[in-house]
Amino acid sequence: MAVQEISRPTHNGSCTCDDCPHGAREGHRRAVAAFLEKRDEFAAGQGLPAAVARSAGASRQWVSDELTLSARTVADRGREAGHSWLYLLSRRAVLAVWIAAGVLLLVQVAAALGTGWSTARTAGLLAALVLAGLLTVAARAQTVRGGLLAPLVGEDNRLSTSKVVPSAWLVLTAFAALLPALRLAASVPGPEREALYAGFALGRALPLLAVLTMTSAVAVLVRRVVSVRIMGQRLQKLPADRPTGADLLTDDAGRGSFPDAQYVLVSTVVLGFAAVSLARFPDRLPQLPWALALLVALSAAVYLAAKYAEGSRPLVLSVVRRREPGDLDGAIRPGDDIEIRGVGFVPPGAQTPQMLARLVVRVGAVHVHVPLVPVPGGFTNPSDAVLTVPVPAEVEPGRVEIQVVTAAGVESNRCTIDVAE
Repeated sequence: MAVQEISRPTHNGSCTCDDCPHGAREGHRRAVAAFLEKRDEFAAGQGLPAAVARSAGASRQWVSDELTLSARTVADRGREAGHSWLYLLSRRAVLAVWIAAGVLLLVQVAAALGTGWSTARTAGLLAALVLAGLLTVAARAQTVRGGLLAPLVGEDNRLSTSKVVPSAWLVLTAFAALLPALRLAASVPGPEREALYAGFALGRALPLLAVLTMTSAVAVLVRRVVSVRIMGQRLQKLPADRPTGADLLTDDAGRGSFPDAQYVLVSTVVLGFAAVSLARFPDRLPQLPWALALLVALSAAVYLAAKYAEGSRPLVLSVVRRREPGDLDGAIRPGDDIEIRGVGFVPPGAQTPQMLARLVVRVGAVHVHVPLVPVPGGFTNPSDAVLTVPVPAEVEPGRVEIQVVTAAGVESNRCTIDVAE
């Protein structure tokens, strides 16, 4: 089984076999290097067989097919490397949790040198150990899927900002509730126990609970909004090879996203305030000012509104006959290249060669795969605004409908052209 092979302890960082994490990453690196070398070789006009070199259309199709096969290999190796990365990350995340508990122990010991050890410090360490143990058990149940990251990864295999933010608030709230609860269990009837009970008063905890409830509700709403928009073909979503930390601050194309960044920034700042409040007063739940709770609410509203606004369907604006220098102007005929102009042909996250190769243009009843046309460093075709495809010989003269199907499976509007004999 794949899980058993990945967990073999006999491999090291220099291993290049395909059944271990290090080998999967090395295999992906080699596949990417081979694809880039092949793309640049074809872009320079080299490597073409003599049988197709004399025909521009045949050579373009042959090059596109070869690049498509190579891109599929890169995608397969990328998925293997992504699974291996998640496996390693699940182990490191658990280690990081216990390291954090160890750091807390060192801090408590250093602070106790001047003031002495107290029951509050004992309760803090016990709360950290209990929480770390619970997180470890949860991570073990999802080792192959990323361990602690498994609940934070969306359906598109990216870290979800809407899930990470409430998860951070949930961990802090759980620790804040566990800390006085352990002290309460060891206390005796008296003023100390009454003070601990007072720390759980609703008036004190209400801003914290409001923030936790609100961020959790945003996560549920975002999931619903994205699902509805995808099913209605108003949003194009493509999976990533693996989740990364940059997903919290960027969109699916890897560009910086203001709604995501401000949501993470505001939540981090307010979360830091709550953590400092808990450190200063460990016998009560953190008391957030309502102004900070309102700030988180405004930030969440901006993030949610952006999710409602993002996304669009591909749109074909016009279709023209492509004319090479020296050619005469004329009508569109079978065998001619047509240029489809519009927007949204390459959705965010579909810039990889394997995704570009999935673009299809429906010419009448014939499905034409958009050829990959390489240039040094990239491709001239396809692009987000222009697609170039040949009119197949099977198309009958007359009025023919053109429709684009993107890599996400979303269909564009139909545009009618006249095909001459």
